[in-house]
Amino acid sequence: MPDAVQLELAGRTLAIETGRVAKQASGAVTVRYGDTVVMVTAVASEEPLEASLDFVPLLVDYREKSYAAGRIPGGFFKREGRPTEKEIMSSRLIDRSIRPMFAKDFKNEVQIVAAVLSSDQENDSDVLAMVGASSALSLSDIPFLEPVSAVRIGRIDGKFIVNPTFSELERSDMDVVVAGTTQSVLMVEGGSKEVSEKDLIEVLPLAHEQIGRINGIQMRLREMCGKTKITVPVREMEPELLQEIRTNYLGRIREANRVSDKEKRQGAVKRTKQEATVACAEKFPGRELEISEIVDHIEREDLRRMILTERKRADGRSPSEIRPITCEVGVLPRTHGSALFTRGQTQSLVVTTLGTSLDEQRVEELEGESWKTYMLHYNFPPFSVGEVRPMRGPGRREIGHGVLAERSIHPVIPSSEEFPYTIRIVSDILESNGSSSMATVCGGSLSLMDAGVPIKAAVAGIAMGLVKEGDSFEILTDILGIEDHLGDMDFKVTGTRKGVTAFQMDVKATHIGFDVLGIAMERARDARRHVLDAMDKCISAPRPQLSVYAPRITVIQIDQDKIRDVIGPGGRVIKRITEETGAQVNIEDSGEIKIASYNAANGEKALMMIKNLTEDPEVGRIYQGKVKRIVPFGAFVEILPGRDGLVHISELENRRVARVEDVVREGETVIVKVIGIDREGKIKLSRKAAFGAASAPNSE
Repeated sequence: MPDAVQLELAGRTLAIETGRVAKQASGAVTVRYGDTVVMVTAVASEEPLEASLDFVPLLVDYREKSYAAGRIPGGFFKREGRPTEKEIMSSRLIDRSIRPMFAKDFKNEVQIVAAVLSSDQENDSDVLAMVGASSALSLSDIPFLEPVSAVRIGRIDGKFIVNPTFSELERSDMDVVVAGTTQSVLMVEGGSKEVSEKDLIEVLPLAHEQIGRINGIQMRLREMCGKTKITVPVREMEPELLQEIRTNYLGRIREANRVSDKEKRQGAVKRTKQEATVACAEKFPGRELEISEIVDHIEREDLRRMILTERKRADGRSPSEIRPITCEVGVLPRTHGSALFTRGQTQSLVVTTLGTSLDEQRVEELEGESWKTYMLHYNFPPFSVGEVRPMRGPGRREIGHGVLAERSIHPVIPSSEEFPYTIRIVSDILESNGSSSMATVCGGSLSLMDAGVPIKAAVAGIAMGLVKEGDSFEILTDILGIEDHLGDMDFKVTGTRKGVTAFQMDVKATHIGFDVLGIAMERARDARRHVLDAMDKCISAPRPQLSVYAPRITVIQIDQDKIRDVIGPGGRVIKRITEETGAQVNIEDSGEIKIASYNAANGEKALMMIKNLTEDPEVGRIYQGKVKRIVPFGAFVEILPGRDGLVHISELENRRVARVEDVVREGETVIVKVIGIDREGKIKLSRKAAFGAASAPNSE
């Protein structure tokens, strides 16, 4: 019989069950919330990998089955393909929340597979998969230290909501996922609509209270049917070897820790390792890997001591100091908008491209199909960190950084009604030494303004760090790569001068209080304003005009009954318009028409052709028309496609006319004025009333 636990959470039942499915996995559970069901399995390899690994060999795969929402996948193969952006981001959420909880010396490969089996279209499955991953690991024999749970927090009309539904999130001004143990918060990620730092900090205690409740039922389930954990041998450094290296090379390591240039610093540490290995070869043969580990250990120890006691960092800065910032816009001649943002040894080239509705991205998810008119893509080429590796498309890290930057800027992007363009931002990282995603946010904001996109405000981002030993701690502003690697927290915050738009936090140390996080938030706000000041000196508002190379889009609204007139039989009319003008014409069922053209004159021509097809004649307006038929009492002139009017013989000239043919002939183009429309819709035209008109409004 399966074992199960449950609790009431935000008015719905959260249930975790094990023993029914996937019994050959090391641990397996199903998590149900509403009618959303996720199966999560955990499996560890029998043998460990190299003991010298300095990370947990963890692989997380979160996948959404189309059948979960009663759908058949699109495409030729009709089956699930490569992971979607949502699946990749959910995999990263799971990874970041559980990774700190593995035993330090456990080096066996671990794979977490989370499969969404049922979706009720209301409850998001990502937080359920995070709970399921922890539950499966807790039940298994894998040395997972303690349960981790996660909840999502939203806010509507100032009221916080635990695990809001999709429909509630549409009305929420924040979307925050928080994960943690019963003692502390480990991971936070989310976005908001320029909310204050104080409001975000208030989310954490509320979320942590619910996390503790969910961890409680995980522990109950573990007591009911959990396996005995594998004993992991603790690897300790050889005291004699540690002392030997500390005595002879501590000074060299301290010197390296004070080299501000990244490459020179890494080179100094590498040379120290090589010299220590050669010097200790005779006394400690075959200990090359351990020597390297000891040098890394002493490096970490010394860097953290320097920060906590001297309040000095590797590049000589104080804890709150930001590296020099350089901003440039319009750096590329033919792009629609471009910016080069440099902060210390981190540099991002960001380009904005404006497209039409044909460039929108179709997104297929369990919740249904949607279209994106704004997207941001982040690239991290190997040369940016002086490495050589194959370039085979974006990895999970690149996807994650791109989504964070995209989320950061999204609240200031104008609506499609205000700005009917598809916007694509591409960030190419040219150099990296700390927080290239935040450089992407700053560069993205600058490039949008350079392109003339009417964003509501400039957006900047900053990465914060933390070093904590006992009760002593130091918060670091604008962290370097080495400070991220050897520190206890990576906290990225983005926003405008008004408030926060996105944030991402990963904590390596336990028992970090909410007061510390509050201080980090306040310092991040001050740093963000400093970066915005530097950006404003370069460009402080969107350019008043779009680039000459960007398409011009005109939006008009026509009566829905007129749509068929624009399209024409078999699409012949709209095809003629696009062929004659070269403009793109997109017609919505609502009657909205978007006309896009890289040439303003061609766009105007397409607009007039459509207006001529859809508008009704106006009394008093002058038209250019073609004589379609002549009768003894006058001439019928087509002033709009399919709309004829009669020019009575008395309205042809200012003098008496004996024969119509003496003035006009069939096929001739004439300028006429509408002088009346009767109840039956018959149009009365006058040629003589139009005398003196320089041109007709409907002329092409």
